Amino acid sequence: MEKPLVSIITISYDHPEVTCALLESLRHITYPNIEIIVVDNASPKDDPAIIKQSYPEIIFIQSEKNLGFAGGNNIGIKHAKGKYILLLNNDTEVETGFLEPLVEKLESNSKIGAVSPKIKFFFQPDTIQFSGQAPINPYTMRSHGYGYGIVDSGQFDQDTTTNFVHGAAMMIPIEVVRKVGLMAEIYFLYYEELDWGARIRAAGYELWYVHNSTVMHKESISTGRLTPFKTYYMNRARILYLRRNVKGFQFLVAFLYQTFISIPKNAATFMIKKQRGHFYAYIKAILWNVKHLFINDIHTNPSL
Repeated sequence: MEKPLVSIITISYDHPEVTCALLESLRHITYPNIEIIVVDNASPKDDPAIIKQSYPEIIFIQSEKNLGFAGGNNIGIKHAKGKYILLLNNDTEVETGFLEPLVEKLESNSKIGAVSPKIKFFFQPDTIQFSGQAPINPYTMRSHGYGYGIVDSGQFDQDTTTNFVHGAAMMIPIEVVRKVGLMAEIYFLYYEELDWGARIRAAGYELWYVHNSTVMHKESISTGRLTPFKTYYMNRARILYLRRNVKGFQFLVAFLYQTFISIPKNAATFMIKKQRGHFYAYIKAILWNVKHLFINDIHTNPSL
C-alpha cells in the first residue's frame, strides 16, 4: 500500500547553511512519500537563496515579515498537502529511518493527535533532550522533560503518552489541525507548541512519545542561548500561557504567585547577578502582558 504523504515543514531564519544541513539529512531518509516546505521568516542578514538553489526539490516560501515560530509554521501548514504535518526545527538532523515509526504510530490509533520522536543533543549524541514531558505546574508555569540531560542507555525505549510534544520535532494529522486550529500566533516564540498540545488534548486526543524515532537537535542556533532576546520571549510567553490556559481558582492563585513571589524573585535575581540586559528584558516581558491585559484576541486561534 502507498504510504501517506508527510509534509515536512521547517522555518529558516538566517544561517541558511544550518537549514541546508537538515535538508541534506532528509535526502537520505527511507520514507518514500514526502514533501518538504521551507519557510524563510524574512531573514535579515543571510540570503536564503542558496537553500532553494542547493535543494530544488523543496517548496520554498519567502515570508515578507518575521512571523515567529507559530506564524512561520502556520504559513507552511497552509501550503501543505500531506495527511500528516511534521514540524521540524531547521537546527535538527534526522536518522534515515526516523519517519516510519511516527507515521505507524499515528496510523495505528485515530485518537492520537500528535507525536514526537526521541530527541537527542546533536553535539552530545548519547544524551537525551526529550523523551516525554511532565504537566505544566498551573502556578509556576514550568515543566520538565523526562530524560533531559540523561545519557541514553535504553531506559526510555518504549512508547508512552506524554503531556506535551516537542516543538523541535512534532507530527500532527492535518485533520486534527482542522479541528483545533493552527498555532496561536500571539506567542511569536516559545510556549506556542505547549499551548497547541493543551488544545489538542482538550479536544480529546492523546499525545505520544515514540521511542524508536530519533532526531538530533543543535538547539537555539537562531535565538541564541541565555540571551536577553530569549529571556524576553520566554517570560512573555510563560505569562501568556497562564492567561490562555489557567482558569478559575487556579488562575487566581497563579496570578497572586506570579505577582508577589515569582516576578519579584526573578527580577531581583537578575539584578543581584548584575545581568542588566536580562533584567530589562524580563521587565519588558511583564510589561507587555500588563499593556495587553484586555486585548480581545487573547484566546484567538487561527483556523486552517
